Amino acid sequence: MAENIALQLKNISKHFGTIMANRKVDLDLVRGEILAVLGENGSGKTTLMNMIAGIYYPDEGQIFVDGKEATIRSPKDAFEYKIGMIHQHFKLVDIFTAAENIALGMHDEGKFDMAKIEASVAELTEKFGFEMDPRKKIYQMSVSEKQTVEILKILYRGADILILDEPTAVLTPQEIDKLFAVLRRMRESGKSIIIITHKLHEVMAISDRVAVLRRGEHIATVKTAEVSEAELTEMMVGKKISLNIDRTEPKNPTDRLIVKNLNCFSIDGIQKLSSVSFTARSGEILGIAGIAGSGQRELLEAIAGLQHLSGGEITYIDPQTGVEENLRDKTPQQIRELGVRLSFVPEDRLGMGLVGNMDIVDNMMLRSYRRGRSLFLDRKQPSNLADEIIASLEVVTPSSHTPVRRLSGGNVQKVLVGREIAAAPTVLMAAYPVRGLDINSSYMIYNLLNAQKENGVAVIFVGEDLDVLLELCDRILVLCGGKVSGIVEGRKAKKEQVGLMMTKTEGVS
Repeated sequence: MAENIALQLKNISKHFGTIMANRKVDLDLVRGEILAVLGENGSGKTTLMNMIAGIYYPDEGQIFVDGKEATIRSPKDAFEYKIGMIHQHFKLVDIFTAAENIALGMHDEGKFDMAKIEASVAELTEKFGFEMDPRKKIYQMSVSEKQTVEILKILYRGADILILDEPTAVLTPQEIDKLFAVLRRMRESGKSIIIITHKLHEVMAISDRVAVLRRGEHIATVKTAEVSEAELTEMMVGKKISLNIDRTEPKNPTDRLIVKNLNCFSIDGIQKLSSVSFTARSGEILGIAGIAGSGQRELLEAIAGLQHLSGGEITYIDPQTGVEENLRDKTPQQIRELGVRLSFVPEDRLGMGLVGNMDIVDNMMLRSYRRGRSLFLDRKQPSNLADEIIASLEVVTPSSHTPVRRLSGGNVQKVLVGREIAAAPTVLMAAYPVRGLDINSSYMIYNLLNAQKENGVAVIFVGEDLDVLLELCDRILVLCGGKVSGIVEGRKAKKEQVGLMMTKTEGVS
């Protein structure tokens, strides 16, 4: 066994000030295997991988590559040990071709021979089963194609150990199947692969072994075939939790929001929404599915009064009086003054949702403060709300007066979602509310959304995990290129059907 170990970590520790990110972690990666790394938010997964990739340097411990101790102080050092990491956020130059991006940063005497580079890229593409035109510009590519370029860039540099951070986060089911087929071919060729993911069903489908981290420590590494999803979850969080979304039947669903023929253009004249129509009903969760950039953000921002529309209608029906109100082209403040309570969890949680330099209590006040209400602000109620959210959602923070920017991404998300739900909306719009959250926290959010539904709220949920959309939502609106591909029943639709609708508009009613 020892001679087959490609990478070994011994007693690896890393501190950031008083925070212990990793504590005496022992881990090994076998030549020609796919190892999944699981853990809750803040468990130290990314920090550990960043030390292997040369982004961080361990405070203690040793890293061995092929049995020999390695000193990795930079990504350049990592490449010398044939280690490469593919991050969630791609590092590509949009106006360059795939081949040009792959060649960037490579040392070459004299002028680059692009014909030779393109031939080498084409050879790699064929060997591992990628679908890629080396001459295609990055700005012309889908998310899946851009990810392929990042993987090819690592392979072109000769990497034998690849680390993929959340590689399926924004892929359709069909694209995930293609990626997994490629990863299996890479494994067969002797490559060693580490995958960081939150999706347990994917861990079970693609990995040979699973390493579990909890609070910075390595709990265990187990063979995937010998463990269940429930057992992995218990190892991650240290206790049994339910992984079932209890979807109830809608009770007395009533039209709450009617959207007709919405059209929206970006500042540079690109059409983002084209004749989008649907109805959101009280006591129901309406899911919105689509590959990244299909118009999900623009749609929710338009309803919230944050996006200018070039055409269409948005009608809100008051639950008390039944009076219809036109929301078209009104500002968020005007919408609130009408008594319409739309809660919006944006994709950019610190850019739009919260103010990073303000503490949690002050961010609670942002939701309820009205100009001219009083000379002095009442901080008691927001403080109580902050403490309630911290307790109920298990937000890890020194106190409610900690600046939001000092919290981990997952805890920032909990604060934002908790604040929006606490506003008691009649329509709750949540864009990617579990993005970056661990499994335990994600199911907390799903249960909160279900509770809102049962309280008669019309919930609009934008998600990127189709399995969750199909399990959580009553109906699913599918967007493709800013157009509606169709609306399907959550209880009856198949994942493959929705995946095809996300990439095609023709032939769908």
